[in-house]
Order: sequence, then structure tokens, then C-alpha cells
Amino acid sequence: MTLRKAQIVDRIREETGMTRNESFETVESLLDFIKRTLESGEDVLISGFGKFCVRQKRERRGRNPATGDELIIASRKIVMFQCSGKLREKINGK
Repeated sequence: MTLRKAQIVDRIREETGMTRNESFETVESLLDFIKRTLESGEDVLISGFGKFCVRQKRERRGRNPATGDELIIASRKIVMFQCSGKLREKINGK
């Protein structure tokens, strides 16, 4: 099961006693801050959770799976997530 943003908002509301609008604004503010930071090229490190990094992928050759034609895939930036050791241990039950 995937945890959706609306479910995160509801859980924050339940655990903190905030109104639904306050918890929604909190989640939106956090996500907007992370997006802006990544757009500027900076990494986002959340202790005990992990690190979001922007990486540059180089141009490479690819293939259209429908036609089999070869093509060039342009260079682009991607967002990577590296899990913290503490989170990894919790996930693995250690």
C-alpha cells in the first residue's frame, strides 16, 4: 500500500491536534521547501531519515522499445534518495 499525501495530512492532524488546513499547509510548506532546495542544486539531509540529492545524468544512447530505433537520450538531472543507516535498520528490523 502506498501512503498518499492526504493520508499524511490526516495522520499529522490526528497526532498533533491541528486542523486539517493547518496540517495540509505544514506538509505543503515542507514539500515546497524541499523542492526549492533541490531546484537550486543543494542536497536535503534529514537526520535519521535520509538524503535527497540532485545528480546529473550524461547523454547516452537508447532504443525506442516500440520501434527498435536507436536514439540519443539527452542529459538530465535526477533526484536520488539515500536512506540513512538508522532508517535502514528499522526497515530491516535490527
